[in-house]
Amino acid sequence: MAKGTHEYVDDPRNADILININGELVPREQAKISVFDSGFILGDGVWEGIRLHHGRLAFIEQHMRRLFDGFKALDMEPGISKQALIDRIQQTCIANNMHDGVHIRLMVTRGIKATPYQDPRVTITPATIVIIAEHKTPLIKDDFNGIDLFTSHVRRGYSDVQDPKLNTHSKLNCIFACIQAAKAGADESLMLDPHGFVATCNSTHFFIVRHGEVWTSTGDYCLDGITRRNVINVCKLHNIPVYERNFTLSDVYGADEAFVTGTFAGLTRVKQVDGRSIGDGDETPLLARLQQLYVDMIERACEES
Repeated sequence: MAKGTHEYVDDPRNADILININGELVPREQAKISVFDSGFILGDGVWEGIRLHHGRLAFIEQHMRRLFDGFKALDMEPGISKQALIDRIQQTCIANNMHDGVHIRLMVTRGIKATPYQDPRVTITPATIVIIAEHKTPLIKDDFNGIDLFTSHVRRGYSDVQDPKLNTHSKLNCIFACIQAAKAGADESLMLDPHGFVATCNSTHFFIVRHGEVWTSTGDYCLDGITRRNVINVCKLHNIPVYERNFTLSDVYGADEAFVTGTFAGLTRVKQVDGRSIGDGDETPLLARLQQLYVDMIERACEES
């Protein structure tokens, strides 16, 4: 069975969580939105995945900046300020008696429509804002030593088709890639850009290590992930050579180390890509260093917030 980066420990407390819908806290089994909601009908909305660490929302300013950039791009009026939205997230966590080991999914759609149709002008309500905070920690099994990737035929496209930099609810291309990886027996899919260079994974960001250098894609065809950007910044801060550049699958297959990044699981080793073992054995010294530096960064950021 695949051991992806989003496997989690099943926590019975999640059965009784309160979910925030437009500022109202409701029990999980009663949490509902309209079938006329723009997100349900069209995937018209943006979202963020956020971690609660020691009672603090990790990197919340970066998340809010990306979210509100998405509102502007989609010409969507959220009807709430950044600070008010942060307060609402914190209130949701407090109401659920949450302090640590929490993953939050913040979802904002354009609102409810008068009829099922794509034109934003038939939207008749303010934006729908849903906050789901769950007790959620990554599941690491005893035999876990990394994930396997499979390169999908589905490409990350040009911004004039569907801008890959936007964190929208419209994720069908990533879902197709995820399905292809699952059918191949892999954990996640590696996706290329229109020119055949490595872009990203279907739900995480991809890095390789070659000769002491850390490489990731140019970022032209992927979301500017919060964890991705923080890892790049950590490398720069500690004089670890890091490059956002074009590279191919041949570079990947010959890499010394490879890993993926994401808000939920942080930095996770990639042990195979398309059946090729990455590196020589189980030694990943640079990844181990970056994992610790990233944890230290989270601690500092939460202390300062």
